[in-house]
Amino acid sequence: MNRSKNKKFPFFIVILVVLLLIFLRFGISFYKSDGFSGLSILLPVLLLCFILFALCASAFFAAWVYQDCKLRGEDPILWVAVVFIATPIIGLLIYFLRRSEIKRDCPGCGHRISLRAKYCEECGARMENREDYSMMMKQKTHHLQWIAAGIISMAFMLLCLTGFIAKAVTGNGVSTDVTSNDRIWNLGMINMNFTSYNNGVWHLDFRSASDGFIEEQDMTVQDADTQILHADISCAAAPDGASLVLWLVQGDLVQSIDVTDLSEPLKYPLKEFKNGKIHVRLQINGVEDTVSEICIK
Repeated sequence: MNRSKNKKFPFFIVILVVLLLIFLRFGISFYKSDGFSGLSILLPVLLLCFILFALCASAFFAAWVYQDCKLRGEDPILWVAVVFIATPIIGLLIYFLRRSEIKRDCPGCGHRISLRAKYCEECGARMENREDYSMMMKQKTHHLQWIAAGIISMAFMLLCLTGFIAKAVTGNGVSTDVTSNDRIWNLGMINMNFTSYNNGVWHLDFRSASDGFIEEQDMTVQDADTQILHADISCAAAPDGASLVLWLVQGDLVQSIDVTDLSEPLKYPLKEFKNGKIHVRLQINGVEDTVSEICIK
């Protein structure tokens, strides 16, 4: 008994270390991305917990399926893979629909036969199965701890998913204000997007985007008295009412410039800003086939 406990102890230590590494990686990503680009920490935490509980539910149900397969003489590895690939609920449903009944070896020929069988279908030997049938009834409830742990994990998984959806829908914890000094989280979509930032030059090309979609790039003002923001932007298609607005945000200071129809590259002085980081944003409102190149020099 003590030996089995000693064998399990390192296994749980490994699981704990893996979970700690996952949370550490999560914390580093959150720190480096300035809050996951406009998300409060609660949203990604809920999403991470949802994934972890989903994995736990799959693991617990897979453990039960593994034991049940061994009782029924089926391939446990195959069905464990099915549970993980098809998700716990669908995987379990498929298994319950396809699993065979519990069988035993015929004492006469070794052929696998049903516990309910009175005779062996291979050699015709008569089976005395009263005790075996009662044993089968007891085995229907084997390893209930795996099922219970799986159900509890699924309950927490659904709770985390519900919380994540509720906060995302209501907008709590999501920064969507173009004038915010925090990074922006876009709920829309952008098509055929190419963006790069090399040597202080931000290139952004896109075909179309949802109304109000915001692309941003953090830049650095080194000498606000002499430096100028240069923006070479062209919109091939700008229907009536469409616009492309350039936003410069630094703390409480916010400036916006309509760059939908630039006849020549924009040169915007930065004297009113301070040295340091500045959010450069393009708010897309219906314009299409846009090519832009923005830098500070």
